Amino acid sequence: MLEQVKKVLDKDVIPILKTHGGSVKLISVSPDGVVKVKLTGACHGCPLAQQTLVSFVEKTLKSKIPDVKKVIG
Repeated sequence: MLEQVKKVLDKDVIPILKTHGGSVKLISVSPDGVVKVKLTGACHGCPLAQQTLVSFVEKTLKSKIPDVKKVIG
């Protein structure tokens, strides 16, 4: 699942975040489907960072990889 997560982040998530001056770094993927990431750039410390994490990053990963259960920052 690690490689799948990397691929979705690289293809579907990071390009969109970069249009807003931000990005995301993959920290870990647990066997039970919890993906840990760190928002970087303009996304780090942004008041909407938690919303971006759940509404965009988590939603995108879950839609492409059914085994992803949760994304945490």
